[in-house]
Amino acid sequence: MTSIPQDQSGEPNPLHALTLDELRRRTSMKWRTHPADVLPLWVAEMDVPLAGSVVRAVTGAMELGDTGYPAGTAYAEALAAFAGKRWGWDDLAAERTALVPDVMLGVVEMLKLVTGPGDPVIVNPPVYPPFYAFVAHLDRRVVEAPLGPGLRIDLGVLEEAFRRAVAGGGRAAYLLCNPHNPTGTVHTAEELAAVAALAERHGVRVVADEIHAPVVTAPDARFVPYLSVPGAERGLALMSASKGWNLAGLKAALALAGPGAAADLARMPEEVGHGASHVGVLAHTAALRDGTAWLDAVLAGLDENRRLLTGLLAEHVPGVVHRPGEATYLAWLDCRALGLGDDPAQVFLDEGRVALSSGVPFGSGGAGHVRLNLATSPEVLTEAVRRMATALR
Repeated sequence: MTSIPQDQSGEPNPLHALTLDELRRRTSMKWRTHPADVLPLWVAEMDVPLAGSVVRAVTGAMELGDTGYPAGTAYAEALAAFAGKRWGWDDLAAERTALVPDVMLGVVEMLKLVTGPGDPVIVNPPVYPPFYAFVAHLDRRVVEAPLGPGLRIDLGVLEEAFRRAVAGGGRAAYLLCNPHNPTGTVHTAEELAAVAALAERHGVRVVADEIHAPVVTAPDARFVPYLSVPGAERGLALMSASKGWNLAGLKAALALAGPGAAADLARMPEEVGHGASHVGVLAHTAALRDGTAWLDAVLAGLDENRRLLTGLLAEHVPGVVHRPGEATYLAWLDCRALGLGDDPAQVFLDEGRVALSSGVPFGSGGAGHVRLNLATSPEVLTEAVRRMATALR
């Protein structure tokens, strides 16, 4: 289950491929939310051209007019093969998967299977803001179990949250972010096994969002699928190629069930899978099957950017505390020493014209922080930090 971001593929670094002028021609959220003078390093989109395997799959479908409804298990089979080679996980069974529109809508469907209206869903703040929004929209109740020292899961805090969640005898779920967004923490096999044991002891069902699984950038870190650890047989997980290959606009994800959760997954309405894009399925399948050399080149570039950011912050904004993450292409920056209040992202936007994600919506522990997107060129990253420094003058 090793992950080696150093590029050994011979592919050029995709993060060096596009100019800022080329990127500004894009019409997606990252490039259209703010005025043209703002440098956007906020939402999780990468500044890269697509992998050749993905381009060929999508353009081939266009040429054939192959734009109907998704069918078959090729996506699941491609993910299973990727998981075996990449993570040493050989137990991903295609028959215990289901197609869903995307990871967060898949999370909603999994929570519907194991909880009811008003039931608690435990999360580990600071954590991806849609966890709060989607849980609330689903008429479930968020229970926080904040990360502990080192931005890792605090098992004592988590157990207490589990205990409180089931105290009335009802159902509860734990929405696990693995790897963790925004901190980039990669949970270890030991941590995940301890989580599984606590969940079984208290009768809490685990739903793992593993969308960032392919994006492990630290050379000494390894991604461990939650469903691969002892005791996780009743767990559910969501995966896709979206973050690893920059496919957010090509909607398709997979829900995965442990052996003890297969019956739960089978209860998911068949029509849920209709919400996925057939072209998206083709793109994700092609990425997983034939896009690993491209992915390795991206990971090598992200590792370089991770180290570059550390040096840039130390030189230009030394008051920012940055603990480099092991995964994702996101950096979680503690700006509390700068005296910019709860929402320093607003100051960096107003005074520096650089857009970062505010830490406030990430829940407890988010105030005074920002999240920065590393998936850009070194030149853009350097200019972004320069603008952050300018905002403090």
